[in-house]
Amino acid sequence: MRHEIDLDRLGPAGPPMAQAIERCVHCGFCLPACPTYQEMGEEMDSPRGRILLMKEVLEERLSFQEAAPFVDRCLGCLACEPACPSGVGYRDLLHGYREIARRQEPGPLTERLRRWLVHSVLPSPSAFRWALRGARLGARFSALLPSSWRPLFVMARGLSWPLPTAEPLPALEPAQGQRRARVALLVGCAQEVLEPQITRSAVRLLARCGVEVVIPPRQGCCGSLALHDGELERAVKLAARNLEIFPKDVDAVLTTAAGCGSGMAEYPALFARQGLDATAASALAAKTRDISDFLAELGLPEVPPLGRKLIVAYQGACHLEQAQGIRRQPRDLLRLVPNLELVSLGDGELCCGSAGTYNLDQPEMADRLGQRKAEAIMASGAEAVATGNVGCLVQMRLYLERLGGGVPIYHTVEVLDRAYRGELL
Repeated sequence: MRHEIDLDRLGPAGPPMAQAIERCVHCGFCLPACPTYQEMGEEMDSPRGRILLMKEVLEERLSFQEAAPFVDRCLGCLACEPACPSGVGYRDLLHGYREIARRQEPGPLTERLRRWLVHSVLPSPSAFRWALRGARLGARFSALLPSSWRPLFVMARGLSWPLPTAEPLPALEPAQGQRRARVALLVGCAQEVLEPQITRSAVRLLARCGVEVVIPPRQGCCGSLALHDGELERAVKLAARNLEIFPKDVDAVLTTAAGCGSGMAEYPALFARQGLDATAASALAAKTRDISDFLAELGLPEVPPLGRKLIVAYQGACHLEQAQGIRRQPRDLLRLVPNLELVSLGDGELCCGSAGTYNLDQPEMADRLGQRKAEAIMASGAEAVATGNVGCLVQMRLYLERLGGGVPIYHTVEVLDRAYRGELL
């Protein structure tokens, strides 16, 4: 397909964007995989529809404003990529396009301020904690603010209060017994505020498996939220900080959040799209692995049986399954737990609607997808849910509570850690 996109105008991001457009043959294999298409049933709310819209905008035949309602509604879940027989690099097009859209059509001042606040607060656990407290206290005044700000207050009200606290993490956790590996662990941002026990479970589990864990104290946000929202310059700055801080003499750099892992895997492309040297980014990306992938390869000591038979549904996080291709490993780990029966959800593993900042940016669609996911969990008969991403965990818990379902939700490493410690799920 011949294109009329001015590649010089797009800079280093242009060629991969144009390639993604050219590869799409509009076959429709992406339609069943796309959550928004499943909900809306509209062609422009599908991946191939959005590709056509973005192409028209980049060829200056359509305005950013005309395409925005449909492109902005995209979750960036990347379920379309493994479904595509032509190998369309949808993420290359979406991330680059969103950066251009932010520059060309930044939106009204209130919206720019909201985005700035989100991307300034979320990467800092201390700032995020105070922001949530302030939003909860000020929820009664949220009606006075622009409608796009209100989801911030809804999210704050929906969390469990008081916010959890945890002991400080050590800079180094020694391996138990013979050392089998040495890794560095990304702590994350929102996870340290909302679900800090995930990281503590990960550290205990790794040490039990003979892994020495380095936790760089000055590490920061991985930049994934900024990357997925088209804030590429901000994402590069956050990534560059971690390139300096994470040690080179480790066997792997592990993540416990699917969004963080997929974002760090994109560091080389991120730097290249900005016209920067990607050598160091490629080296870190090559060592970055999700903890479930690492442990499945390393192998676990024998897991003691649960106190009773427990039915657990596994929800595959989009940026673990679609972006990183890690589907089998978490399930294999959970099947190692005696008395744990693993069941699937009946919704085709569609996105839960969390998707980074999506539930703040597109609350109506996030609400529909969250409700759909909660109903699928209830219908599965599961007594607990396991997943590999903190955003999914918080989103599913919120909508299960709205349905009145008391189904607990855990990260995969929490399930394993609790099994070893003899704690009930």
